[in-house]
Amino acid sequence: MSEATLTAQGEARTAGAPGEPGASRMTQRSLNEDCLKLISKPGPVWWTIFVIDLAILTVGLLAERNQIMFGIGVAGHTRPVMWASYVANFVFWVGIAHCGTLVSAILFLFRSHFRRSVYRIAEAMTVFGVLTAGLFPIVHLGRPWFAYWLFPYPNQRGLWPNFRSPLEWDVFAVSTYLTVSSIFFFVGIIPDAAAARDRAKGPFSRLWFSIFSLGWTGANHQWKHFYGAYLYFAAIATPLVLSVHSVVSWDFAMAQVPGWHSTIFAPYFVAGAIFSGVALVINLLIPIRSAFKLEHIVTVDHIEKLGKLVLLTSTIVTYSYLCEFFMAWYGPNSHERDLFWWRATGHFWWAFWIMMTCNSIIPLLLWSKKVRRSMSVMFVICLFVNVGMWFERFVIIVTSLARPFEPYSWGVNYKMSWTEGAILAGSFAWFFMFFLIFVRVLPAFSVAEIKETLAAPLKRRAA
Repeated sequence: MSEATLTAQGEARTAGAPGEPGASRMTQRSLNEDCLKLISKPGPVWWTIFVIDLAILTVGLLAERNQIMFGIGVAGHTRPVMWASYVANFVFWVGIAHCGTLVSAILFLFRSHFRRSVYRIAEAMTVFGVLTAGLFPIVHLGRPWFAYWLFPYPNQRGLWPNFRSPLEWDVFAVSTYLTVSSIFFFVGIIPDAAAARDRAKGPFSRLWFSIFSLGWTGANHQWKHFYGAYLYFAAIATPLVLSVHSVVSWDFAMAQVPGWHSTIFAPYFVAGAIFSGVALVINLLIPIRSAFKLEHIVTVDHIEKLGKLVLLTSTIVTYSYLCEFFMAWYGPNSHERDLFWWRATGHFWWAFWIMMTCNSIIPLLLWSKKVRRSMSVMFVICLFVNVGMWFERFVIIVTSLARPFEPYSWGVNYKMSWTEGAILAGSFAWFFMFFLIFVRVLPAFSVAEIKETLAAPLKRRAA
């Protein structure tokens, strides 16, 4: 077989789907340029989005200032609903952060090659998601300057956290997850930062990428130690996917409140976290591949595989919903039975049915291959998924607290205030601020790993 035929076949395999733009011209040099072209001088579109994002973040910061000035009462929290949108936001963002470790660590250990074009975005989302989630326990305190009391450190006042409290477990789980995820993220960037360093034109850019490349030259011994370290951190990070959100679920499961005291919460929360996280990865990848003409790198096949993962986790979450309702109906606890009926028909019925529609009904469209391969439809479905997953946390927290054991406290006792809404919007702006900066200052795609998927004839082409 001729070299030209082998090259054509290699290009077709690399494209992932026939007719992907740019696949027929792909070489190692063009792959470098395509993956690193996001690191360039921002254009007017980027600046417009960034300024709007900062404006929303400013509104959130003003709302937090208002809460500090006038007290936690401006948040609309009333007894018995003292955990409301802030804790819902915390659980939501910790869940968002789970996808990065799943895609980068677990799929790496299982040698799933499709992760190579998408995992860097997922890893960045993990780090920024944890940074966002960590704000809400501090915001919920009302007095954020005392947040350091949560940490066990020697002090003259003799104050020590209650280590039996699940809330204290969150401090250790989330801080550990942030540490390991950040190390995992920055280790993977080393070879790509070196590639960007070698192409940097200005001294400041060269210095910036030299810091992240850690003196990388591409020597054989460096690659050996790099893959050894990457495998090591992947093995450490994998148990965190199951443990961190399980610990978050125990915040609720360890209580006796109706609707919370359940052994299903740990797997249920983990599946929901992966569900929302993968959906947000798709929401981030589709605009990037379209705006920067990267359809030959993040192909339709990559989005379709992620869509299958969304469908799988949607079925697990739906099964968990049905298990909760069945056990409430079949079990002997009348309080549980009354609560689950009230969730679907009571004052917050609208939140419950938004949750069911977005998480269980709309994802059924993903059974269709045409839907999974339509970028616009996938983007809209994943938006609905994340709306539904936020309302899932809202339903779990607010409806259970609003319907406790004592009937005297029943009633309409919680309404989200503008302060909470502004801080919620500010949290999204906080997350996207980091992400918008990231895609402009660090490689958003793994050049080194994507090259490993090139067919042999393409690898032999002149760089």
